[in-house]
Amino acid sequence: MAKMTLEELRNLRDTKKNDLRKRDAEGKEIQVIVGMGTCGIAAGAKVTLDAFITSLDENKLVDSVMVRQTGCMGLCHSEPTVEVVVPGMPAVIYGRVDAAFAAEIVKKHIIGRELLDNHILDRPAADIVG
Repeated sequence: MAKMTLEELRNLRDTKKNDLRKRDAEGKEIQVIVGMGTCGIAAGAKVTLDAFITSLDENKLVDSVMVRQTGCMGLCHSEPTVEVVVPGMPAVIYGRVDAAFAAEIVKKHIIGRELLDNHILDRPAADIVG
């Protein structure tokens, strides 16, 4: 491996600190939960997850929104699925969330406090996913 300059080491440190800040849950009331079960990953959930992180970075929301992963939500027919939890609003699960729709969720739901009716799903009954 080539030697790194002091400036390159500082840039690497800052990048890693920023990455760790994104994962820190302290003080973050808004949550974006991406379904990363096998069905979600096969449908493109990794791209969706990356799109949320990028959009939150662009909108300077890294310190107020926590993005995390979960397993299958039981809505395999509508993957990738994403649950959005914003205080003062109902928790919502969106289906068929691609990169473009992830950016729209950030702008309209998280920033604008507006539900996006065209992708909202209902949770499956407890006896189905039990």
